[in-house]
Amino acid sequence: MKNFIKSLINKRIISYKWFEVPFWLPKADINKLILLKNKFKNKRCFIIGNGPSLNDIDLTLLKNEYTFGVNSIFLKNRSDNFKPTFYIVEDKHVFYDNLKDINDFDVMYKFFPTKYKSLIKNKKNTYFFNMNTGFYQVNSPYYEIPRFSIDISEQLYCGQSVTILNLQLAYYLGFSEVYLIGMDFSYEIPESAIIDGDTIISTEDDPNHFDKTYFGVGKKWHDPKIYNVLKSYKLCKTMFEIDGRKIYNSTVGGKLELFDRKNYYELF
Repeated sequence: MKNFIKSLINKRIISYKWFEVPFWLPKADINKLILLKNKFKNKRCFIIGNGPSLNDIDLTLLKNEYTFGVNSIFLKNRSDNFKPTFYIVEDKHVFYDNLKDINDFDVMYKFFPTKYKSLIKNKKNTYFFNMNTGFYQVNSPYYEIPRFSIDISEQLYCGQSVTILNLQLAYYLGFSEVYLIGMDFSYEIPESAIIDGDTIISTEDDPNHFDKTYFGVGKKWHDPKIYNVLKSYKLCKTMFEIDGRKIYNSTVGGKLELFDRKNYYELF
């Protein structure tokens, strides 16, 4: 089926957008997502990256804040008894390697691409969205070109990092101030790693995240392509600012200098 669709795209019989958001996937929760628009208007939130610097952050200060967590942030629930308000997974390697933990992770709001719908057992507080993967599709006219959705009930655009999905979510939910933490914006690919195209298989402890087991031995992950993340960050910054909103970087250290910095501990 996929090869047939690709042939039709190449012959310009159908648009490539049919492949960016495949029509054969389960339907998004459009009606549920519509109800979330501006639900948190003019509030502030924290989007949490999973870099090593997260260990230098006192997460107890976020107890009464709105927070976005991603991927294996559930490890912080075990070590620090921390759970985010919102939780999202984009990457297939993260999803399939941690399926049980993802299913067991109970938070107020969970967001997943529709392609994972059949694998999520507990759909309580769960929202499924259309994920546009044109950014990753070599044949797409939008390959490695950032886009930003202002209506997540239609679709969310990938942009090399799950943080880009979170920023689109935060925008749609109405947050006016976003603070990034744990965004170290640097990656080390160990010499021992097994590299297969954009897929990397770890053979030792993970040096790039707050927990050494995050992408530890046997875990698969993608080439982070920091230069692409930066392109997407620039678009997100622009989209927020033209609407009178702001993204700040409150990471302890790190190499992300695109956003104005605000000291994490001075925010409370």
